[in-house]
Amino acid sequence: MESTASQSSAPAQALINWDLAASAAARLAPPGPTLTAAEIGDAVSQLRELADASVSYVHQITGLEAARDLRDSSVLVVDRASWAKANTQSFAVMLKPAIEKMLENRRGTVSPGAATVSGAITGSQLGAVLAFLSSKVLGQYDPFAALAEGSQAPSGGRLLLVAPNIIAVERELNVDPTDFRLWVCLHEQTHRVQFAAAPWLRHHMLNEIDNLSGHLLGNVDSLMERASAAARSLKDRAASGSTPGRGAILDLLQDPEEKASLSHLTAVMSLLEGHANVVMDAVDASIVPSVKTIRQRFNARGKDRGVIEKFIRSLLGLDAKMKQYSDGAKFVRAVVDVAGMDGFNRVWEAPANLPTEEEIHNARIWLDRMGF
Repeated sequence: MESTASQSSAPAQALINWDLAASAAARLAPPGPTLTAAEIGDAVSQLRELADASVSYVHQITGLEAARDLRDSSVLVVDRASWAKANTQSFAVMLKPAIEKMLENRRGTVSPGAATVSGAITGSQLGAVLAFLSSKVLGQYDPFAALAEGSQAPSGGRLLLVAPNIIAVERELNVDPTDFRLWVCLHEQTHRVQFAAAPWLRHHMLNEIDNLSGHLLGNVDSLMERASAAARSLKDRAASGSTPGRGAILDLLQDPEEKASLSHLTAVMSLLEGHANVVMDAVDASIVPSVKTIRQRFNARGKDRGVIEKFIRSLLGLDAKMKQYSDGAKFVRAVVDVAGMDGFNRVWEAPANLPTEEEIHNARIWLDRMGF
């Protein structure tokens, strides 16, 4: 029998086996498009070039001086397995404080052995989720990479461009590869510029994520019961054909503080994604000749998804994320129409200037609060 001392010493990293999550994702990820070695080399080289070229366009459109020098972060062209591994590292950063708090609250009830078993199960489940996502993500700016244990990432983080997914989508849409790759880079580099323009934003988001995840993990005793209820809710919505909300996983949130944290994070993510979409659509045909065709076909591509994929996307809240793109873009355009891009850029000055979820849906409230 284990002693009380050993029972209270389960390490935080044992509760989620991050290495197992990464290896499971690499094993389960669907294969990407078939490419020769030469095609892979050409795609990687061009994506690097276009990522670099897109920064000047982001600067022209946003007017953010941070776009002049992004040497505090790096650009990596990756495959699906590498994207998944990078995300396990970021998740470890984001969830570590909440897991440590949970262990402290449950001191003496979680043994190292139980934590290891739990970590293996959770790691495998996370790996399955990441495997699914690894074939959907075109690019991602990761502001938390430098905070990971043993990380060699630059202080500002890293931008990941998932080459097989970009190539798969450009083939699916039958669009010009160079145009599409530049279009994607414009969106992702905008995220890189956002965090450079607001260096406080990374830790602000970490604090909010910690608050939200702390509530979820802190209520671990009722988590399975709430998860089952969320699954039933999702099934009922699917049967009735109703539009999902933020995703069944987020139906786990119950008390006002949890919902307030989610509301704030939703507003911030809507802002970031909407702003990036506005930038990528602000380029004209002299920069991306087929931009109108790309946008039209890209928007229409979700209509023929299979039942299983729709179920998973709804469970994870991915369709809600797509709504963040459109809601955030409407907010940005409404603010710019009144206050100009310089006026809009006040959102990057301080946390207090970030829009609330209500303001995302009614830009006039934010404009009044900012004195426009």
